[in-house]
Amino acid sequence: MISLSSVAKRYPGAHEALRDITLQIERGELVLLTGPSGAGKSTLLKLIAAIERPTAGTVTVSGQNVARLSKRAIPYLRRNFGLVFQDHKLLYDRSVFENVVLPLRVAGFDGREAASRVRAALDKVGLLGRERSNPISLSGGEQQRVCIARAVVHRPSIVLADEPTANLDAEYAREIVALFGAFHQVGVTLMVATHDVGTFAPLTSRRIELRGGALVP
Repeated sequence: MISLSSVAKRYPGAHEALRDITLQIERGELVLLTGPSGAGKSTLLKLIAAIERPTAGTVTVSGQNVARLSKRAIPYLRRNFGLVFQDHKLLYDRSVFENVVLPLRVAGFDGREAASRVRAALDKVGLLGRERSNPISLSGGEQQRVCIARAVVHRPSIVLADEPTANLDAEYAREIVALFGAFHQVGVTLMVATHDVGTFAPLTSRRIELRGGALVP
């Protein structure tokens, strides 16, 4: 489903974030991407989601060479993805419902179907009763659950998550891990960049480690 072949990413100023990355992620896998800060974990997720493009090598998702996609084609690729960012990227001038419904409005869902999907997603993350709340009134763990609801509301086949348990207390972190476990059980492909390997230990997963932009054998 996801294939990287001899991938490198160099940023301006000659900083090489990734070098010679070759790996294969199969459909339905749960992969933990580990390594210290600056190892290239976030960059790797951005390459897969076509947020960044590789300097060298190929990134293929469901048979499509991501680097060769036109700007018009990239939104269609991203419909396959649910993206969970470190910094939430919530809109604090809109309600929880309005934040979660955004991907569906972009995709052209009608109002009734969109509302039904939003409520199902919020129910899955335990926030159905907070749909009218402003995100600023929620705890950090609840805000992260809003992000996850937004990421899965369009029922993507792939979820990419960048440090989804960062800055959460142990209880909230375990709840987030349990949510990812539930998505994995229904066949979603998950790739999670994390320092928090211990919290994810209850899940059956494959671990890939990066150091200095390279895979650790």
